[in-house]
Amino acid sequence: MTSFKKSLFQLHFFVFLAGLTGPIGNLIQLNGLNLVMYRMGIASLVTLIMFTLIKNKMAISLKTKWQIIGVGVLISMHWVLFYTSIKLSNVSIGLVCLSSVALFTVLLDPIFTRNKIKWQDLVIAFISLLGILFIFQFDIQYRKGIAVGLVSSFIAALFTQFNKKLTVHNEPQTLQTFQMLGGFLFLACIVLAVSGVTKIKIPLPTQVDWFWLIVLALACTVWSNYLMLSALKHISAFTMNVTLNLEPVYGILISFIAFQEHKQLGISFYIGFFLIAISVLIQMLRVIRIPK
Repeated sequence: MTSFKKSLFQLHFFVFLAGLTGPIGNLIQLNGLNLVMYRMGIASLVTLIMFTLIKNKMAISLKTKWQIIGVGVLISMHWVLFYTSIKLSNVSIGLVCLSSVALFTVLLDPIFTRNKIKWQDLVIAFISLLGILFIFQFDIQYRKGIAVGLVSSFIAALFTQFNKKLTVHNEPQTLQTFQMLGGFLFLACIVLAVSGVTKIKIPLPTQVDWFWLIVLALACTVWSNYLMLSALKHISAFTMNVTLNLEPVYGILISFIAFQEHKQLGISFYIGFFLIAISVLIQMLRVIRIPK
């Protein structure tokens, strides 16, 4: 298997695991901020242990460490807003908002890579945006959740660009360790500050919550992030983010089965969902045909 084909396989398996994060998060009885803090806390503990066991670790500068930690902060913000979007609407709406990542990537890519915007990328991103607009207008009660989800998607497009640059000279395990640690410490400071001001105790997960948090941290964070960072070594940030549009496909199918969410959704949702799926298919055909 060539490096590029292996990266595509890693990418799609990562997206499948990412698709589980919404349904699993919906099972955890914590708000977005506390949920992500515990998730990143468990993940950072595991990655730190794994990192200390690695022989011949690559030395990185203090500046690079802070850059990696900064990306971890962005990841934590994306996750908090993503789960907040789900709590304000439902799993399907929160997941489908991630489709706007492709549009934001098209706009950000020239800034980071100095490449010209390709009209094909704009068309694909526009199809995704059209899908989101269909979904946005179908029910006013979900608009707040959609707005939060779109901000989350912008941050996702942003940290993917930074990650693309960092993967060139850094190993996935190094990136993941400092990103998870940075995100956890950032959120822990916020939670402690909020608790100090409001005098409200920090909520503790239930036994069921702990189970799903561990699954979320190990399978959908540590393992999936390793696959994502490995894949980024051989594929573009745009291909990464367009393929991430499959995350709603997996997540929504699971939420339909687990939470019966199809009963809450109208025809506009399915039209929008179809347009988003078309945008993913077109990009997948493009990257397969383009020589690497």
